[in-house]
Amino acid sequence: MEVLSFVCAALLCTVLVHGKPTLRKERVINKDPELSRKAYEDNNSFQYDHDAFLGKEEAKTFDQLSPEESKDKLGKIVDRIDSNVDGYITTAELKSWIKRVQKRYVYENVAKVWTDYDLNKDNKISWEEYKQATYGYYLANPEEFDESTDQFSFKKMLPRDERRFKTADLNRDLAADREEFTSFLHPEEFDHMRDTVVLETLEDIDKNGDGHVDEDEYITDMFAHEDGGPEPDWVKTEREQFSDFRDLNKDGKMDMEEIRHWIMPQDYDHAQAEARHLVYESDQDKDEMLTKEEILENWNMFVGSQATNYGEDLTKNHDEL
Repeated sequence: MEVLSFVCAALLCTVLVHGKPTLRKERVINKDPELSRKAYEDNNSFQYDHDAFLGKEEAKTFDQLSPEESKDKLGKIVDRIDSNVDGYITTAELKSWIKRVQKRYVYENVAKVWTDYDLNKDNKISWEEYKQATYGYYLANPEEFDESTDQFSFKKMLPRDERRFKTADLNRDLAADREEFTSFLHPEEFDHMRDTVVLETLEDIDKNGDGHVDEDEYITDMFAHEDGGPEPDWVKTEREQFSDFRDLNKDGKMDMEEIRHWIMPQDYDHAQAEARHLVYESDQDKDEMLTKEEILENWNMFVGSQATNYGEDLTKNHDEL
């Protein structure tokens, strides 16, 4: 899950590092892949499956390859997934692989930005270093942001980032080692950060500041009704979802625990669900396992190629998994 940026162009050009305040990400952390996948399938794309199986960055590299090259690389990956070398890929082996891919993405993301924030090169990132790299220009030139949306955003995000940093800083020394900084940038991956994720979600959506999320706030977070026309069918469905499944105590609004239940459903395992989906779709003999041949026969569900790239211009190269 990557950190989104709202930083204005002027700040990016002048700040010590291209710092980005930590903004909200996809709301539902353990999201049902069938729901997420639908948007891709509407465009005849397996991109959701590619991202889950390879990771978003590695999936892009496959989009540069010919179908033959993609299948060749996929075959090598299948050999790595087959942990007991019995010639079959089980749901458990696929689940383990998908979890590994997600974990790798998180730590690679931190590695990419580490040197930008570790200004004194002591292999730690202090709160002061992060604040200077991300907010230094704003703090030094607040007059340039007067009466602007950016000023409001920075005033809101600075204390929020500090609160999150201190929660991630388990030894309370105001300096994050790599694991602590990883939990700061990717709090959804760490149990001790889950309360922070729930609180930030509430703060993002609760526009009237009453400490709850009502139905209109819930809808507004995902749909901007600008033309005054009728709501799309999917919005009507989300209203029903709010009433039937989000507002558990039926008081017309979500509290912290209901938000937690929404974005962090405890009875759902994303990696397990995606692994089951891939097996189901590719298991030709219905033995609930996959051979390399079955995977390669359905290769475009697992990986992309130039033939499935839809013209996207992607030029970044990565080493093979």
